[in-house]
Amino acid sequence: MNLVTSDLLSIVVPLYNEEDNVVLLTEKIHESLVGYDYEIIYIDDFSKDTTRKKVKAMKDAKVHLIELKKNYGQSLALAAGIDHASGEYIITMDGDLQNDPSDITHMLTHVVNDDYDVVTGIRQKRKDSFVKTIPSKIANFLVRRVTSMDIKDNGCALKVFTKDIAKELNLYGEMHRFINLLAYLEGAQIKQVPVKHHARHSGVSKYGLERVFKVVADMMLLLFIRKYFQRPIHLFGIFGFLLILIGVLINFYLLFVKFYLGQDIGTRPLLIFGLMFILAGIQLFTIGIVMELLIRTYYESQNKRPYRIKKVTVGGSAA
Repeated sequence: MNLVTSDLLSIVVPLYNEEDNVVLLTEKIHESLVGYDYEIIYIDDFSKDTTRKKVKAMKDAKVHLIELKKNYGQSLALAAGIDHASGEYIITMDGDLQNDPSDITHMLTHVVNDDYDVVTGIRQKRKDSFVKTIPSKIANFLVRRVTSMDIKDNGCALKVFTKDIAKELNLYGEMHRFINLLAYLEGAQIKQVPVKHHARHSGVSKYGLERVFKVVADMMLLLFIRKYFQRPIHLFGIFGFLLILIGVLINFYLLFVKFYLGQDIGTRPLLIFGLMFILAGIQLFTIGIVMELLIRTYYESQNKRPYRIKKVTVGGSAA
C-alpha cells in the first residue's frame, strides 16, 4: 500500500509561550508537506505571551487554534488536539522547533507501507542541556526495566499514529511521557526511526530534574491500572504477605532477644517504626491510585473531557 497524499494528516502541536517559534514552525511544516493534504492543530495551553495572537495573525486556512481556558499541561493539551483531529494519520510534535517537520514524510511511509500503528522518533545528537537529558535517560531506563517494551527514546515528541490508535489514547495527568507505552499496552505495533534534533530556537525549557520523580509515580500508576486493575490482590496481596513475613521475623527476633539473651525489648522502637513507615507509604500510594481511578470514572462515565476549550479558530477566524 502506498501513501495516498489525499489522506488527511493532522499535525497536533501543544503550545505554551512559544511566540517566537510558532510562525517559523508553521513555515517549516508547510515546506515539509508540499503535495499533502494536512491540517495543523495548535493547542494554546493558556500561554502568557502573544502566542495566540501570532497564530491568528497568520490567517492560515490550514491552521486550527484551540485555546484552553487555563493551563492544563501537555497531556491534556495533546488530548484536546487529538480529539479535534480529523486526519487518517495523526502526528504529534513539540512547538519549540527541536523536532524537524522534514522527518514526518519518512515516518509516514513506515506507518503506511510497513503496517505499523505508531512510528516514534529517536533523537540523534540531542541538543538539550544536562538538566534535560539526564532525567530522560533515567526515564527511558526505568521503562525498559519495568516493562517489556524496548523503546530507546520515549521522550521524543515527534510521533506518527494511525487514527484508530491515537483516538483510543486516554491521556490524563502527565501521561504524555508514556504515549508509547499506552499504545503498546493496547496492542499497537511500534517502530523506532532516527530523527533530527535541533537546539531550542527561542524560549526556555519547561523540564527539570523533578521530572524523574514524576516519571516513577506515573509509571507505577500506569502499570497498576493496566496490569492489576482486574486483580489488585496480586499486587496488594504480595505486599501484604511480605509485610506479614517481615513482622513475623521481627517478632521472632525480639522474642529471641527477650527470652534467650534476656534483654529488655519494651523500649525498642524497631517494630513500631518499621511497620509505621511501610504502612504509611502503602497507604499514601493506595490513596493516590484510588483518587486517580475516581477521576477517570468521573470523566469517562459521563463522557466528559478533563479540559475546557475557550475558542477554536481556523485560519484566524472563529470556527
